[in-house]
Amino acid sequence: MFTRRRRRTVQEGPYWKQRGWQMSAGFLAAVVVLAGIVALTSGGDGTDHAEAAGSGGPPTGGALATDGRPPGCHTDEAPGNTVPATAPRDIRWRAVGVVRVPVSAAAGPTVTDRAPWWCFAHTPVGSVLAAQVITSQMSEAHWRTVADRQLVPGRGRDRFVFHRSTVRTTGTERRPDSASVSSYAGFAVTRYDGRDSTVDLLIRSSQGYAATSIDLRWSDGDWKVLPAGDGSLHSPVRSVQNANGYLVWGGART
Repeated sequence: MFTRRRRRTVQEGPYWKQRGWQMSAGFLAAVVVLAGIVALTSGGDGTDHAEAAGSGGPPTGGALATDGRPPGCHTDEAPGNTVPATAPRDIRWRAVGVVRVPVSAAAGPTVTDRAPWWCFAHTPVGSVLAAQVITSQMSEAHWRTVADRQLVPGRGRDRFVFHRSTVRTTGTERRPDSASVSSYAGFAVTRYDGRDSTVDLLIRSSQGYAATSIDLRWSDGDWKVLPAGDGSLHSPVRSVQNANGYLVWGGART
């Protein structure tokens, strides 16, 4: 098992007044994973606006392959617990709504021809990619399908769905603009044992760096995000001075 604890500096006071939140607000508001944003909107009409549920994604039942993966899921990266010393070199960047996310031919997601994107390698890198891809899809019209299939079942998922259903999905989100939208800059795997993984994500904007942590669990042959009991999909956003301690992403941006 790999475990590394990082000393975190979480700013005090209302989240909307914190510098770390302010400089990443455009990014995090787009993916609708900041618990405070969802709580703020819960005073709306409570209407669950219709969404176009994807017909694809990991199966929710049925027989699994001998390696525990659902039928149709295959990655080139063999299962393993070794945390990489450098960022993967086969990374390419693809748009999910207003966010660009890293994808890998070897580590996943290898099923991207329909929503949601899924099938990640059973490795630390696979969990890192899942953390970014799964949460980024929460801004899309098919968010409920993503929640059903890519969040670990339980109270946390139920709370997230309840709060997320109060947020209107307009379907008019613009494409990513690196000049105005914060972006994923790097990562650090702080805990990994093959079943559970904790990933620190480094976020960069014109104002500097911020970071947040996401917990994941290997379940039904793929990585799923493990929500907190209050429904939040990640820890409070914190300001960081630089990229020290993180593996910085590279790769072609498309």
